Amino acid sequence: MDIDFSALPSPCYIVDERLIISNLEILNSVQQRTGCSILLALKGFSMYSVFPLVAQYLKGVTASSLYEAQLGYEELGKEVHIYSPAYIEAEFEKILNNCDHVTFNSFDQWHRFKDKVNHLTTKKISCGIRINPEYSEIETPIYDPCYQYSRLGVTLSNFRPEELEGIEGLHFHTMCEQNSDTLERTIQVVDQKFGQFIKGMKWLNLGGGHHITRPDYDIETLVRSITFLQDKYGVDIFLEPGEAVALNTGFLVASVLDIVENDMKIAILDTSAACHMPDVLEMPYRPTILEAGEPSQFPYTYRLGGLTCLAGDIIGDYSFKQPLKAGDRLVFCDMAHYTMVKNNMFNGVNLPTIALFNAEEGIKIIRQFGYDDFKTRLS
Repeated sequence: MDIDFSALPSPCYIVDERLIISNLEILNSVQQRTGCSILLALKGFSMYSVFPLVAQYLKGVTASSLYEAQLGYEELGKEVHIYSPAYIEAEFEKILNNCDHVTFNSFDQWHRFKDKVNHLTTKKISCGIRINPEYSEIETPIYDPCYQYSRLGVTLSNFRPEELEGIEGLHFHTMCEQNSDTLERTIQVVDQKFGQFIKGMKWLNLGGGHHITRPDYDIETLVRSITFLQDKYGVDIFLEPGEAVALNTGFLVASVLDIVENDMKIAILDTSAACHMPDVLEMPYRPTILEAGEPSQFPYTYRLGGLTCLAGDIIGDYSFKQPLKAGDRLVFCDMAHYTMVKNNMFNGVNLPTIALFNAEEGIKIIRQFGYDDFKTRLS
């Protein structure tokens, strides 16, 4: 059964549960083959209406803040890991109540909070330190955790092995939308620089950025990389992709509001790159649209723009087999990850409706937004 996009409100995010399950099955196969634990990174995808599905396959979630940790604890009910560049002291007790693993960005942060960890009587918290191997293959600086003067992780020259008592794991995150050959090369650097410290650890977290569910992803190299670390150091391995869970599982349905001309035809939509798909501007990248092509590939080429006042609220240039007109629907692909979690109401633009689809129930509207959602974010 195909999704009837015309039956949806506009604009609307819709996630196909069948595609989520397909991704989860791939991720679970890696867990079964290696014994590693894969966690859903909530910073990329936190649509908790699908957490019951996620819980059937993955070992838990990883959070970047108290609120993400609380959401994972309440809605998924499995392991909750957290990492933040710095923790807010007033929130830390609640963080401990919601988490099982806490990774610190610096030894000073570890020292500031370790007494709170050690005095906790309700459960055992496993603590780690994030390391910066000063190696990455990311071409976009805004997404590179290892760029010069990065605030993320401890470099080898700043590492304090004499202060590791109580630390059970090391964590590194150096990848973004990359294949396993990048991971294999990264592990060589981590092994060379930090191997002497991994020996005393219980676990090693390989972070996110692993595009495991991408069609061309080399799973065999991933399995080999995980097995290498397990065999050499006897550590438990964690991976925490967000995109790999939701990759190619969702769509954003939008409508044409108007066509204007300024040396080319420009279609203004009821959606916005700035508000509803910020990575289009930050990465930047050009999302795929169903039945649309590259500029001039088909007879009618348009620049697609959002409805905010931001001059750069441009999604990209596309061509179509038929001319666009007001009311036409456009369907943007791969709109589940880093969309809902990053959207905003700049200019008072409303948020897209959120919907799910499965073969048994068809389309199910999960949430719609309105003026109260805008007003209650302000004062």
